[in-house]
Amino acid sequence: MLAAVRQSTAIRVVAGAALATGIAAPLLRRRLKLPPPAVTATAATAPFALCVLMPRSGRRDTGVCLLQMWAYIATYEMPNDDPEALERRVRIAYPVKADRAIGLGTTPTLRLQRTLAHAPGAFHTYEKVLVWSHWLWFLFPHGTVAYLLLRKPEHFPRGAAQIYATFDLGLIGYWAVPTAPPWYAARQGLMDDGQTPELRRMMVEYGEHFWRSGWAPLYGLLGGNPLAAMPSLHFATSVTAAHVLTDSRAVGAPLAWLYAATLGVALVYLGEHYVVDLAAGLTLSEVVRRATPAVAPIVQGVSSAVRALESRASA
Repeated sequence: MLAAVRQSTAIRVVAGAALATGIAAPLLRRRLKLPPPAVTATAATAPFALCVLMPRSGRRDTGVCLLQMWAYIATYEMPNDDPEALERRVRIAYPVKADRAIGLGTTPTLRLQRTLAHAPGAFHTYEKVLVWSHWLWFLFPHGTVAYLLLRKPEHFPRGAAQIYATFDLGLIGYWAVPTAPPWYAARQGLMDDGQTPELRRMMVEYGEHFWRSGWAPLYGLLGGNPLAAMPSLHFATSVTAAHVLTDSRAVGAPLAWLYAATLGVALVYLGEHYVVDLAAGLTLSEVVRRATPAVAPIVQGVSSAVRALESRASA
């Protein structure tokens, strides 16, 4: 009996330390000059540590999702901890060439803006809708997970795993092949084709118009890593969320697909992503969906191991 108590205490102490370290590492990474792999590894253990410390409940599921995104955000932002080094590595030209081929000599972004946009400072209603669809993306994937947790709990484990796997796998591209978005390429002169008007970053233009003095701090808070365009996780996670809602037979599933399509148009029109970024995001989403049955046994094995530790910790 005493041995079981000691084992339980030891497991809880280790799990508590892992949880605290996983939360603290992203916050302290710059001050302590922590290497990125160590930050990601410690942050990624925090959701598992919470599972060991708390019995399964809606609160624990919410905490696990939040900790998962905490690890994601840290890993997403860390390439930009050294902006100069990131700019030396960033790829700018290849998506411009690819989208020019798709657009028959002119990128789809420039074709759309030149055909449909007003002069700078004036915005059509549909442009405002497109900008807001971009801004509201921050709510869509996580709102889908919250919906499953509250209304379709039987679909929550699979759906949340697919959405957050899409987030996490996209980070491979951001680290391995950091790629600039269209607006950045335009600043470097790679969009010049001898015609006018030149490519505009319309989301920022409208943001400054709508939020006024509040735009700079808002964008500074949410910007994170401006050179992470390939694949488009805006589009990839939205497609995955639409799939998840369809699989759960949610009433709003058709609206989710309409939103994903609208967002795809917005990302290209506003100058935030290339068509090839969206194509890569769509491919990532479909790979996650199709790979789910194959990796399910591995996930079940990890889940069983965590439940065994949870049981020992509560003994």
